[in-house]
Amino acid sequence: MRLCEGLQFLILWVQLSHPLHLVSASRLPFSPPTDCRAETLNQISHRAVGSPLVMDHRSICRKTRRLIGKQAEICRKEPEIVQEVIKGAKLGTGECQFQFKERRWNCSTADKFFGRILMQDRGRGNDWWRNLQDIRETAFVYAVTSAGVTFAVTQSCSMGELLQCGCDYQMKGESPDGSWEWGGCGDDIDFGYTKSREFMDAQTRHRSDIRTLLTLHNNEAGRLAVKNFMRTECKCHGLSGSCAVKTCWKKMPIFREVGVRLKERFNGAFQVMGSNNGKHLIPVGDTIKAPTAEDLVYTNESPNFCKRNRKTGSQGTKGRACNATSMGIGGCDLLCCGRGYKERQVVVEENCKCRFHWCCVVKCSKCTAVKTVHECL
Repeated sequence: MRLCEGLQFLILWVQLSHPLHLVSASRLPFSPPTDCRAETLNQISHRAVGSPLVMDHRSICRKTRRLIGKQAEICRKEPEIVQEVIKGAKLGTGECQFQFKERRWNCSTADKFFGRILMQDRGRGNDWWRNLQDIRETAFVYAVTSAGVTFAVTQSCSMGELLQCGCDYQMKGESPDGSWEWGGCGDDIDFGYTKSREFMDAQTRHRSDIRTLLTLHNNEAGRLAVKNFMRTECKCHGLSGSCAVKTCWKKMPIFREVGVRLKERFNGAFQVMGSNNGKHLIPVGDTIKAPTAEDLVYTNESPNFCKRNRKTGSQGTKGRACNATSMGIGGCDLLCCGRGYKERQVVVEENCKCRFHWCCVVKCSKCTAVKTVHECL
């Protein structure tokens, strides 16, 4: 029975932690034992991101009713937190797709194979599977998901949507020059950070293998991309718009800024290996700088993602739109992997003849236009 529960949790954890792909038991890379296969298949169903059942925290918590540990405790005592975890995961997914939209790997939720990279299968005969899990792209997925959960939970606190938290009023007093004072509704980033860590790190915190170290490190890097970059926001008070009194509070960065920052960390990610005692990560190569807590880390080089390949989780770039005039990442030369591209005409509908009407509406007409698009062969 314990094995069956473990298999059920494995599938559920992939579903909850990795919004890029919801894996069904029937599509697992291993075959559950016969005596618990039916139970596993019946309890965990295959659904896409955004479906009503998956996005309902009550349904998710019913699936975890036999689990133990911090995640089950959150489900029992704070089911509304699970809903924010889901929101954060979706936020992270959307940001991942935006940041990688012009790259060969574009973080597509439609990619049913990419879930293989995220699967935590430790069974025999799956060495290639384990290798793929530790690439740069997976590091980014873990980080941006963890950041999304931190952001969503913290934002819900500030908006009064959670009973467990609210605004952060810890900052008090005046600025050194007396020009402003702390006030307003600051974002309670400590609460969001803590809940993200409790949920995202729950199943790996007490392990000591290198994959666990990678996961925990990249999860933390995602959270710090939000927590360490809080900004000060101020508002003036006074007659006729004067700034006789100015109050300030701490706000989270815009999540797009978080995504940009993590993308920069992705570009400069550190390749690492485990230390002799298996408790630390050390950089590979001649680098004199060790990765900081804000850096992303990986162990294996990424495939080129040029061709569709079930083993690497690659959808390939055939049919992808590209920029024929660009020499950059989104240009046809790089995106199409040297295979060339085709050109075709498409008819699109777009806004035109827009006018501003007092007050305060912009009205546009709809016009059709013929545009040239380029697609990889």
